[in-house]
Amino acid sequence: MRVAYVSADPGVPVYGTKGCSAHVREVVGCMLQQNLRVTLLARNLDGRRPDSLAGTHCVSLPAISRKDDANTRELKALASNEDILRLLRSTGPFDMVYERYSLWSSAAMEYAKESGIPGLLEVNAPLIQEQALYRTLINREAAQTSACRVFGAASALLAVSGGVREYLETIPSTIGKIHVVSNGVDVKRFKPWIVPILPAPDCITVGFVGGLKPWHGVENLVRAFSVIAKQYPQSRLLIVGDGPQRQLLEEMAAEHPECNIVFTGNVESTEVPGYLSSMDIGVAPYPNLEGFYFSPLKVYEYMAMGLPVIASNIGDMESIIDHEVSGLLTTPGDVNSLVSALNQLLASHSRRIQMGAAGRREVCENHTWAATTRRIMEIARSCEIGTKVAL
Repeated sequence: MRVAYVSADPGVPVYGTKGCSAHVREVVGCMLQQNLRVTLLARNLDGRRPDSLAGTHCVSLPAISRKDDANTRELKALASNEDILRLLRSTGPFDMVYERYSLWSSAAMEYAKESGIPGLLEVNAPLIQEQALYRTLINREAAQTSACRVFGAASALLAVSGGVREYLETIPSTIGKIHVVSNGVDVKRFKPWIVPILPAPDCITVGFVGGLKPWHGVENLVRAFSVIAKQYPQSRLLIVGDGPQRQLLEEMAAEHPECNIVFTGNVESTEVPGYLSSMDIGVAPYPNLEGFYFSPLKVYEYMAMGLPVIASNIGDMESIIDHEVSGLLTTPGDVNSLVSALNQLLASHSRRIQMGAAGRREVCENHTWAATTRRIMEIARSCEIGTKVAL
């Protein structure tokens, strides 16, 4: 089966360290393992191709310069639909098109529709709202038109969370096409017995992995740790990642010199398991965000590493983490709730081990990338049957 995987967003570096980067690589890698022939058409292929994508035919979409102003970038991205269509026609034919939804791209799903093949659109976020809120959006009407076109052309829409599904259900052209396909983890790469990169046998290490951005709530973790560290002076807070809030977080940490708080900065994706292995507890301290739509890779990775998880009870977290079995759910944005959860796990080594083992079993049974990709292909086959009937 010949598959075109399209990632037109320049903010998704396929070979990079972001969660979105890992998502693309993992799904493509699992497709290859299922003996599919994959052509990856992507806007951002900077860096060294990982071994997991060695069997992939990679095609670069025309670059969009960050030096251009926002309006120019948006117009170039819209015009690039012609490039995407041309490249699909020249590198095909294909039996299926799979696309990671990007703000201005509609050509791939329209190509699939005109070719009479399944077109699966993976939707990770309500991008128009996200772009307007966190970045810059000039041509909102054009973005909405593009969204209507791509949602209407797609055979199936794959929402990564219940929150994304709820967003899609507000759009008439999506009715009857939405499937929730959550993120996953490679349990062969993320495993408890990996050698730690930062071993600290005399410490109990509380950890966070991810971008240091406002919607991750890491400042609340620093506040909670500064309280609990007084009771557990042998504890350490390990923050793995970088982002716009790093300076703020470092300044907060400096106000508590008695606390052992370590910032690693950005790390290679290949190093993440080793940093997770340096932790005893994994935390996802999300604030109280309206319309929470994330399906956090970090939570699956914590669990795969055998770490007990402390996470805000928001979005789909309750369906991933079994409270008091594989982790503890806290009140979003509530520092006191976070302190209480940290206290419970710092106080009991046996409880940490039991919860971590339960989390590992859960992801191995229900949340691997291989299982996610099998689900994707099941949906593709159902779309193929429907397409043949329509033709």
